[in-house]
Amino acid sequence: MIRDNGLKVSGLCRGGMFPAADAAGRQAAFDDNRRAVDEAVALGAQCLVLVVGGLPEGSKDIAGARSQVRDGIAALLEYARSLDMPLAIEPLHPMYAADRACVNTMKQANDLCDELGIGLGIAIDVYHVWWDPDLATEIRRAGRERILAFHVCDWLVPTTDLLLDRGMMGDGVIDIPQIRGWVEAEGFNGLVEVEIFSANNWWKRDADEVLSTVIARCRTVV
Repeated sequence: MIRDNGLKVSGLCRGGMFPAADAAGRQAAFDDNRRAVDEAVALGAQCLVLVVGGLPEGSKDIAGARSQVRDGIAALLEYARSLDMPLAIEPLHPMYAADRACVNTMKQANDLCDELGIGLGIAIDVYHVWWDPDLATEIRRAGRERILAFHVCDWLVPTTDLLLDRGMMGDGVIDIPQIRGWVEAEGFNGLVEVEIFSANNWWKRDADEVLSTVIARCRTVV
């Protein structure tokens, strides 16, 4: 259906969730990630986005979780390279360090890319990285080869739900044009992805209203 309608898949979300409490859990995560790579290839996706995972159940060892993430990505990267499918680490806001992603800054993602090499890049979501005082520097460090995806939405004040209360671009406090400028200055010319989790607002609205608002905001405040 995607091919028949002339569409492109900017990225498949998601792979990841590498840490587990035991070897069997880590193997299950690896198997699931291989399937995600296969799905991304079948869809013709431009990358597979990795939400890397947080602490295993019962653990307080965040350094250990990050080590498992490193090892999981390294193992998956071998397979992804064989199918020419780029992997994009998505750093998530530190509020998700325990349960969704213990890679929380662009620097951490860049460090992993430095260590693990070709085929690994970064998905930059303004919701997760806008607060980082080193953001401009780390975007320059990433450069064109590593910036595989760019996601936009907005951070509302107040935010009533840390997962499901993202704002429409222009309704919050993120300077989206500035961040987009930094990304595009490095040569990124891919699709800009609008990613708004909004259980009590935008998900309740008519789809045509949402789409027309997205188009208008992308033209004016992104």
